[in-house]
Amino acid sequence: MTTTKKTTAKTKKPVAKAKPKVIAQKIPDLPKNPFSYEVLDAVSKMRSKANKVQVLQRYADPSLKALLIWNFDETIVTLLPEGEVPYGSNIEDEMTSGSLSSKINDAVGKMKEIGTQSLGSQDQGRTTIRKEFTKFYNFLKGGNSSMTSLRRETMFINILQGLHPLEAEILILVKDGRLTDKYKVTRDVVSEAFPDITWGGRS
Repeated sequence: MTTTKKTTAKTKKPVAKAKPKVIAQKIPDLPKNPFSYEVLDAVSKMRSKANKVQVLQRYADPSLKALLIWNFDETIVTLLPEGEVPYGSNIEDEMTSGSLSSKINDAVGKMKEIGTQSLGSQDQGRTTIRKEFTKFYNFLKGGNSSMTSLRRETMFINILQGLHPLEAEILILVKDGRLTDKYKVTRDVVSEAFPDITWGGRS
């Protein structure tokens, strides 16, 4: 007599999927008194909100706060024309020289091509947002009502021309409230990083 062995089907245990490894990001060590674009670039590269907040707090500076308030506070009214910035203070300069916005964009593009944020010898003698931010009130409603529109726009152009192109690019974005077009930073992140900022009531 032959016996047949019953085979019992073994139930396969579900294979647990490996959880993706969370790679901790190191907060970058920037130079002393870094450019605004260096700080904002570092913030943009952080993947978590907590790390973005840490970068802003580590490199907190009155000029950086002023930029972020100007960009994100909806009650601020900018007294500068929106969009392109003419190169000179009159139509003839603009026609012969093009717009300052396009020249800055060209310079930024060239830096990307050569893989550096430095313009070499052209960087020498340039000012920074850190030094110029005390003049920002002239460009906002309620700041300096005695200044004429021509004088205000000329001052803004002069500041842009003295800045490193990446700093000038930031200032052009901020005047139109478009900082997030290039940098991954939000008002929510700014509010968490700087709880001392009071939003609203600025116009």
